[in-house]
Amino acid sequence: MISQATIENVFETARVEEVIGDFVQLKRSGSNLKGLSPFVDEKSPSFMVSPVKQIWKDFSSGKGGNVVTFLMEHEHFTYPEAIKHLAKKYNIEVEETVQTNEDLAVANEKESMYLVSEFANKFMHHNLLNEEEGKAIGLTYFKERGFTSETIKKFSLGYSPNSWDALTKEALGKGYKLEYLEKTGLTIVKEDKQFDRFKGRVMFPIQSMSGRVLGFGGRILTNDKKAAKYVNSPESDIYHKSKVLYGIYHAKQSIAKLDNCFLVEGYTDVIQFNQAGIENVVASSGTALTPDQIRLVNRLTKNITVLFDGDAAGLRASIRGIDLILEAGMNVKVCAFPNGEDPDSFAKKTPHDQLVLFLEENAKDFIQFKASLLMNDAKNDPIKKADLIRDMVISISKIPDRIKQEVYLQECSRIMDISEDVLFNTLAQLGKKELNEAGKKLKEEQKAFQVHKNDEAETNSKLNIQDELEQKVIEILLLYGNAIEEFEDIMIKANEEGDLVEVKEVNPYKVYQRIYLSLQEDEIELANPVFKSIYTNLINYYHQNETFEVEKYIMQLDVTIAQKVSSILMNEDRENLHNWESQQILVKPKNATIAQYTTETILSLRWYWVNKIIEELKVEMLAQNKPDNSEALSMVMDYLGLTNVFSKKLGRVMSRYS
Repeated sequence: MISQATIENVFETARVEEVIGDFVQLKRSGSNLKGLSPFVDEKSPSFMVSPVKQIWKDFSSGKGGNVVTFLMEHEHFTYPEAIKHLAKKYNIEVEETVQTNEDLAVANEKESMYLVSEFANKFMHHNLLNEEEGKAIGLTYFKERGFTSETIKKFSLGYSPNSWDALTKEALGKGYKLEYLEKTGLTIVKEDKQFDRFKGRVMFPIQSMSGRVLGFGGRILTNDKKAAKYVNSPESDIYHKSKVLYGIYHAKQSIAKLDNCFLVEGYTDVIQFNQAGIENVVASSGTALTPDQIRLVNRLTKNITVLFDGDAAGLRASIRGIDLILEAGMNVKVCAFPNGEDPDSFAKKTPHDQLVLFLEENAKDFIQFKASLLMNDAKNDPIKKADLIRDMVISISKIPDRIKQEVYLQECSRIMDISEDVLFNTLAQLGKKELNEAGKKLKEEQKAFQVHKNDEAETNSKLNIQDELEQKVIEILLLYGNAIEEFEDIMIKANEEGDLVEVKEVNPYKVYQRIYLSLQEDEIELANPVFKSIYTNLINYYHQNETFEVEKYIMQLDVTIAQKVSSILMNEDRENLHNWESQQILVKPKNATIAQYTTETILSLRWYWVNKIIEELKVEMLAQNKPDNSEALSMVMDYLGLTNVFSKKLGRVMSRYS
């Protein structure tokens, strides 16, 4: 168990904007920061971070919370893992009790797979640097590739001994279970034997964006024709190759800072570029580029430069991934190296300044690159040229931005010497075809949805006002609970003649005290169980603590409740997403009239509550069908009188909520 002192130290030290900034490109928006959601694919930013409150909210997915819940949601960490990750980031020593065998036994499956992968990484890295076989074979190979000791350490490169079960035997001896060695693919288990998948290979650990080891790539160094040159970890609960980019952990900060990402194919391409001083580079690791991989980059930048080998055949096969990048609304450039060169070999022999200059001068817009590449095939063949033009228009049709589409069509018209009208008509035909297909799909979905829609129509037509009012109460408590405001009280006093009259007095209250007393007056309890739980917790917290700091308060909450609290807190900042001020629309802050806002909210809730009682009494009278309903009618009249008081206090006529 991690000590409470460590947990508190972590929360006091960690900054939510710094941690999330490692994963999402954030831009200033008033007092907050905003960016693209890391949980869903979107074009407009709906992800908000509040440095003041130390919380975040993703309005697209509905997720929200503090710095720890972000790591739990995004990296699928457990709570202890998130605390340890933050402690490592901020150089905080973790105090914890030693884990027993029983503790290890109850660790969840994914965590066990992460642990065994981390062990394997350390084992193979140690072998490379310290064991004779590792140094003679693996280290020699990496040195021949031109990798320095610092680079080998940075990427935690390793060597798996050329023995059937060296890793497996070592792991089992350290208490790791064969079950997880098999599930991560490190060990292949047969009926009568078990052996290492990567024996005799140099190793490339594959890390997540947060640095966790997910899997491995292993390269064989012998000329064994029966063995594959490269072997990767199989798909598992922690490793999905279509969702991972090699090098993203080391590249993420540089990508966000430079607002560009270089995309290459292999492990050594990434490593050699890093050693040459260019860190904003990732690899698809030999697999076809996927939408999930593109989304990883899209969280950090809108700009991708795809780097290709000088092999023309490989180029034609690789440019298919460009359409996916365009479809994601990203800007694509393409750079090809001289014939016979790849990113690894070129970066190895080219000084940093010359490499940077080469990339700047040779990175072409995708439309220019595609035309120059494929035009050699078409030459004077009109059929091939027509196919090429259509292929380029199909690529342009993937771009969601209509202005960019038009600019690219104009460029295509110039390069291919064909009229813009023809290209626009072709684009329109493609759009019409897609629209027809989408229409058919929509009709099918509507049939299935209609029944569900009818079922929900009545519910949706009546807005749950009580929930809205109760949420407002929680919001006020969270934002202004400890603020001292002047509230109007109605006191009953005797005048000079001795008659009892109403006298208005203005008295100072803490906002949370005013809310508590007002709801106690009518014995109102919040109906929504989540809001009720938060309300009770908040009132108790205010009663027991002199000060209120949002981040400390959230820290002691259950994760589910903490997410709900964060969502409520961030709702007031949601208008910042729309940049109202840039459109000369000013949003009046609630804290300009805290007392008025509080009073109106409480009166509205009390009014709703009383109206609900009136309706229940009416239903009860109709159901009982008594000849004498005088008692119930009297109660209704009393409650109606109370609603008139509320109306008078609010200073406006409000319609019934029923």
